[in-house]
Amino acid sequence: MKKRLLLPPKYPDGQERQPYPVKLMQHQETSHELAQKINHIVATYPATAAMLEEIAHLVGVATDADCCCLVTVTDEESTQTTTANWCSDEFLGMPLPDQMFSAERFLMELPVLQCAVEPRNIDEISIIRNSLAIGCQHLPLPIKAVLAIPTRFGGKNNGVIALIKFEAHDWHESEKHILKAVETSCAIAFSQVQQAQLISFQQQYLQKNNQHQSLIKQLTILSRSNLELTQMLQLAIASTAECLQADRGLLILLKYTDPLFRTPVKKQVPQAKADVVSEWRRDNISHAEFISSSFSLSDCGLCQKVFLDAGKPVIINDYADLQDSTSVAPLFAITELPAVLLMPLENQGKILGFLVLQQAVARNWQQAELNLVEMVCAQVSNAIIQSKTLRQVQTLVDDRTAKLQSSLELQSRLHEKMRQHVDQLRELNQLKDEFMSNISDRLRYPLTNMMMSIKNLRLPGIPPERQVKYLEILENECAKEINLINDLLTLQKLESEQEPPQVENIDLNARIKNLSTSLTKKFADKGLSIKLDITKEPLKLQTELESFDRILQELLNNAYTYSERDTIIHLHASHQVDQLVDQVMIKVTNIGRGISEEEATYIFDRFRRGRGGRWTPGTGLGLALVKSLVQHLNGAIAVESNPIPDSQLSEICFTLTLPQFSDESTPYSDSD
Repeated sequence: MKKRLLLPPKYPDGQERQPYPVKLMQHQETSHELAQKINHIVATYPATAAMLEEIAHLVGVATDADCCCLVTVTDEESTQTTTANWCSDEFLGMPLPDQMFSAERFLMELPVLQCAVEPRNIDEISIIRNSLAIGCQHLPLPIKAVLAIPTRFGGKNNGVIALIKFEAHDWHESEKHILKAVETSCAIAFSQVQQAQLISFQQQYLQKNNQHQSLIKQLTILSRSNLELTQMLQLAIASTAECLQADRGLLILLKYTDPLFRTPVKKQVPQAKADVVSEWRRDNISHAEFISSSFSLSDCGLCQKVFLDAGKPVIINDYADLQDSTSVAPLFAITELPAVLLMPLENQGKILGFLVLQQAVARNWQQAELNLVEMVCAQVSNAIIQSKTLRQVQTLVDDRTAKLQSSLELQSRLHEKMRQHVDQLRELNQLKDEFMSNISDRLRYPLTNMMMSIKNLRLPGIPPERQVKYLEILENECAKEINLINDLLTLQKLESEQEPPQVENIDLNARIKNLSTSLTKKFADKGLSIKLDITKEPLKLQTELESFDRILQELLNNAYTYSERDTIIHLHASHQVDQLVDQVMIKVTNIGRGISEEEATYIFDRFRRGRGGRWTPGTGLGLALVKSLVQHLNGAIAVESNPIPDSQLSEICFTLTLPQFSDESTPYSDSD
């Protein structure tokens, strides 16, 4: 087709310029780039409507159109029309007009439609019309101008590209040129979408054919599974109904009221009750139409036909076409679901129930479908018989197993209680022996010294200075006995009576300094010294003064007893807030023989001492008393032993933690 070029205008400088060829070249470059972009989208995007939407966006922007519409064209039943629209931002979100665009109105207004190329055949105009009628139904504004081009692939039309203006517009050659340039790329895109749809249809067809085979395999697996019979029957009827695309599926089991009825006689209908044990409905089937889930066999002529026809299935393509007035149970809702397939569940000549499939429209059941349902019924019948047999066997086994398990559990409990009693008796006996041994030692030694002093005082001619010495021995040993008895009584009182501590405010730093000063001479005799690590500011503590003094005194005495000579005992006191708990921490650290993990488990027990204290004088009640007093003050006590490198000694640290307020319900105030 020849085109007449316009003469270029004259310019004052005498030079001639030719803007039109340059503009055409720019459009050619734009069309080429646009085609490349579309090819890239086709190569990278999945073949779906989203890919066509991206292409519509590119073409619409490149042509400055108000809307770009892409519609696939197909003449195959296996594929469906795909539409992709793009609109400019100024038209997005606009309310739809009262009078929507209609295909009939558009077909009558042909002047708004132009083709980018001469139609190749007479059908292309019809193809464009139909495509636009499909693709432009939901546009926000009436269409005033359309420029369309049909695409061809493999010698056939496979789509339409349409540029749309919502105002009157004369389409330029450049816009037609762009559509011509992208026709091939869009045709490939349309072809890919159609091929993807065709592949999807073929896959669905193959899947439908494989469902018949997989259904039997699935039911075989279900029959071997550990599912309950009700669950298995529900899965079986659901799978069968879905596979055959039925609207409703039922599994009905019979309960014979005549116990003597074993093998049915021809033309004889037994007395039985039918119960629906499993049901499946398609979503669009109403539930309110079906009333009862059980009925008497004598009230349903449809089910009676199975017995009258010697176990043959009942097939009704359309119940409305039947001339006879056969009675049907209401639950079948035969007027809404007139197509019925009723297959008996049979085992060794006895009918166990029925498998029912129903359709809302008339249906001719194919022989392959009947064979499939018959095989399903055989699987379901076997599963029912196996379930009943297994249930009986399982009931017997469970009963015997429960009795045996009960007997074993009773024996196990008796054995465990006996073992616990033996362990408790053994432990009590051991504790009793240890207690008697320790208490006898603690009582015997002072009494022996006291008896010896009394005997010596009775000797004639004892010098006065010797008498004073023996009296001091008597006084010291008597004090030991009194302290031992007082400690035992204190422990007993702390364990038996849970009296709240009598708290008062104390200056912790002052108490520590006073106690360390009183022990300085005693510690110096062994070459020991006390190093205090306390805060310069006064550290206040609300606690029971007598109990606190006794705890600190016992910890320092313990450090004195088990410290190596010529070492330093460290006493550290600090205030800290741990997890919103206001508390005071006191650490007493000394150097001596280490405490093993085993010893750390009983070191706070009464009369239990570590290996390093077996030959050291003492009652063995100090740390036990410390533990009880700490618990009395709502605190905690712990011990840690860390070996010193290149030495046989260890650093032993007792950590005492006391709450800032022993009674948290009555904390002291600043005015206190």
